[in-house]
Amino acid sequence: MRLLSRHFSSKDLSSMIICSSTRLSKGEQLSAWYNFKCHYHSQQPEQDRKQRQPDEEQKQNRKQVPSIGSPARIQKLIASQSDPLLAKEIFDLASREPDFRHSYATFHTLILKLGRSRQFSLMQSILSSLKSQHYSISPSLFSHIIQIYGDAGLPDKALKTFYTILEFNMKPLPKHLNLILEILVTHRNFLRPAFDLFRSAHKYEVLANTETYNILMWAFCLNDDLSIAYSLFNQMFKRDISPNVESYRILMQGLCRKSQVNTAVDLLEDMLNKGFVPDALSYSTLLNSLCRKKKFKEAYKLLCRMKVKGCNPDIVHYNTVILGFCREGRAVDACKILEDMPSNGCLPNMVSYRTLVGGLSDQGMYDEAKNYMVEMMSKGFSPHFSVVHAVVKGFCNQGKIEEACGVVGDILRHGEALHTDTWEEIVSRILEWDDAEKVGNILEEVIRAEIKPETRIVEVGARLGDYLMNRIKSKSRKG
Repeated sequence: MRLLSRHFSSKDLSSMIICSSTRLSKGEQLSAWYNFKCHYHSQQPEQDRKQRQPDEEQKQNRKQVPSIGSPARIQKLIASQSDPLLAKEIFDLASREPDFRHSYATFHTLILKLGRSRQFSLMQSILSSLKSQHYSISPSLFSHIIQIYGDAGLPDKALKTFYTILEFNMKPLPKHLNLILEILVTHRNFLRPAFDLFRSAHKYEVLANTETYNILMWAFCLNDDLSIAYSLFNQMFKRDISPNVESYRILMQGLCRKSQVNTAVDLLEDMLNKGFVPDALSYSTLLNSLCRKKKFKEAYKLLCRMKVKGCNPDIVHYNTVILGFCREGRAVDACKILEDMPSNGCLPNMVSYRTLVGGLSDQGMYDEAKNYMVEMMSKGFSPHFSVVHAVVKGFCNQGKIEEACGVVGDILRHGEALHTDTWEEIVSRILEWDDAEKVGNILEEVIRAEIKPETRIVEVGARLGDYLMNRIKSKSRKG
């Protein structure tokens, strides 16, 4: 849009304020704005004539021009504009009125409106104007500007804003420092500038706090610079800055990521000795790492200690240990953990059962797997088709066709769909039997279950029919 503010008069702006105060729709306001521009062009010769009037007459005419309103009303008008360039035009028009001074709120509103629409050069221009007019500035303005640059993916501009604050004879606050650091560390190539800013901040009387250290520790841990993260952690104590639960957790996660789980456990003990109560995520990190390192005894011990230390184990903690045991072929131990859950105030969920049934199947413990599958269905959980297939195939491979058909019947009665591969497996095994009576009974039992379109038996059923017809013909020839 071409800026036209230099052409508008106080009368035009007054009319706009009246329009905005009547709560017109967006379309009506745009129409009014268009009419103002047309009005200007039609009145241009008259305005040129007035510019040639003697000074006294011009002064007299100015007294007759309606007021453009208070700074508060201008601020509301600017805030109501969806077009940031239109808002800037209104701002410039009001600025040219004699004896008019914008409020700080107007500057604040326009700066944010321009910044969020990525009009950064205009935003900086208004910011410079704000500086030159010696307004009292709220620190929150710079917090918003920093965040705007962060959202735009401009870490260099966010960093520059720190020094812009100093140009306004303001002292940056720790929240400004932390916000800038958060933005910088998300860009790997700005990790060093972030660290340099952290080390030089005290020169500008900006004191780092716990959050400052946590931001940098997290960044260096992700960057595999664990030694620097550990150094920052120890530095907190030297500077009388108290770490919090997040500080410990960040470092424990970094240690576990580097497979230093023993050191992470020692850090947990240090944390407990200092009176901290680890959060749920800290325990999840350690439990998962202990299980991956096959330290199952330590993992189970830690799980049992959690409640005593003030953090009740939740479903994530239990499932982490159940998965760890099952991965290492210790499904029986995982069964014990699942059985202990209700007494500790945590009920198994679908993931708990699916993991356990899968683990039992992997170890060839199909009877136990079937029992837990039936239990999970009785609680309203659906077994995954891959788990069902593993149990059915396992029974079939052991020659336990009746047990396999029992699983199929249970699944169908529960309203679940069997995968085509599972149908292929069970049907082919049934039809290999020579006991026609038993085959008929089993087929009748399977078919008795409610079969829906989603059971995906159509293709298998067609092949089953062909197979039975060929088998009958074969027996007839022999007879």
